[in-house]
Amino acid sequence: MRKTGLSYNEIRKEIPVAKSTLSLWLKSVRLPKKHRDRLYKKQISILSLGSQSQRMRRAREVDLIIREAKRDVQVPLSLEAYRLMGAALYWGEGCKSKGFNVTNSDPRLIFFMVKWIERIFGVPSKDLRARLNIYPQQNELKIKKFWSLLTGIPLQNFGKSYVKPLNKGYKANNLYYGTMRVELPKGTDARYKIYGWIQVALQDIESQVTLAERKWSSLKAVSRPVNVAPHSLVGKAADS
Repeated sequence: MRKTGLSYNEIRKEIPVAKSTLSLWLKSVRLPKKHRDRLYKKQISILSLGSQSQRMRRAREVDLIIREAKRDVQVPLSLEAYRLMGAALYWGEGCKSKGFNVTNSDPRLIFFMVKWIERIFGVPSKDLRARLNIYPQQNELKIKKFWSLLTGIPLQNFGKSYVKPLNKGYKANNLYYGTMRVELPKGTDARYKIYGWIQVALQDIESQVTLAERKWSSLKAVSRPVNVAPHSLVGKAADS
C-alpha cells in the first residue's frame, strides 16, 4: 500500500493502527518521486485551507451535536413543559417591574411567546399590543408589516416606535427586523402567575440561594453608580 503511494492516514483507513506504528513498519520504504510529489501537494493544500478547514470541521461537529440533541426532546411538548418553557423565556426576556411585555429581536422567540400567551392565558394575538425599536435608516412601515404578518398582531395595535439616534459606532449584528416588544394589556396578574411557576420550578435551590444572599447582604449596601459624561472622565484623567 505504501509503495503504491498511499499516505499513512490513507493506509490507516484500511489498517487501524497508530501512525507511529506505521512509521516504524515503513521507514525503509522509499516512495517514488511522483508519489512524493502527490503527497506534498496534498499537504500544501491542507495547510492552505488553514482556519477554513478547521471551521468546516467544527461546523460538522456542531451539526452532529444538534442532531443528537434533537433526539432528547419529545414533541409535541406536554402542557407542563410548554408552560415552563414560556415562563423561563419570560423570566429571561420579559419585563419584571411593570405590566407584562417581552422584548427580543428573534422572530422565533417573539412568535413563540405570542402563541404561548394565547394558549396559556387565552388572549389571542389580535388583542395584544406591540412596539418597535429600530434604526433611522430602516423602513418602519415594512418592519411593522413583517411583525404583524408573523404574529397576527394588527398594525393598528402597534404603538409609536422608538428610533435610535445615529451614532458613529459599528454594530456587529444587524437587527434587520428591529427589536419587537409584545405587550399583554392588563397583564400584571399574568406576570405574577409566571413568578409563581418559576418559584415552584426552583424550590429545590431556593434555600441555598437565600443563604448565600444573607451571607453576602453587605453587597447591597453599595451606593448606586452615578452616570458621568465621557468628557468629564477625560477631564479627570487629564487632571490626574
